[in-house]
Amino acid sequence: MPRFPALTPASATGASRELLGELVARHGSVGDMVSTMAHSPAVLGGYLQLSKAMRRARLDRTISELISIAVQSQQGCGMCLGSHVSAARSLGQTDEAISLAQEGRSDIPSIAAMIQLGLQVYRAPTSITDDDIARLRAYGYSDREIVDVVGIVSLNILTGAFNLVAGLTPGD
Repeated sequence: MPRFPALTPASATGASRELLGELVARHGSVGDMVSTMAHSPAVLGGYLQLSKAMRRARLDRTISELISIAVQSQQGCGMCLGSHVSAARSLGQTDEAISLAQEGRSDIPSIAAMIQLGLQVYRAPTSITDDDIARLRAYGYSDREIVDVVGIVSLNILTGAFNLVAGLTPGD
């Protein structure tokens, strides 16, 4: 059950009114998460900026979605997990690959290494070693792709935590 009402351009105030108005004008509507984030123009604006920035990530979108599935399986946001599972399926990922990602694994060693990095960033970033980064480079990942994982995890933490605090669940 949502803890905060979804806002509209008419019910939002200040910067949130402007942001929501622009989004609705461009897209016709916005989802529950975005309309609820409008209670804080700082959170909504930060989410929109980080989301836009991460669309320029160099990391393969399939790997990004598998990392997101692993993180959301840990964080517990059903709404986010469902969204990332759907996106992974649309990119051709099998149920087995998705199940493995939910367990923090992949049957492809190079992808498994990136999923593990994502989970380390989520759980214990101080545990990441020079050897971990060297192993990712040995798989052929660029520094940019490795650093993109931090942004992907950060975006997942923001959206998942927000949805959990706001009480947003699939079907809301």
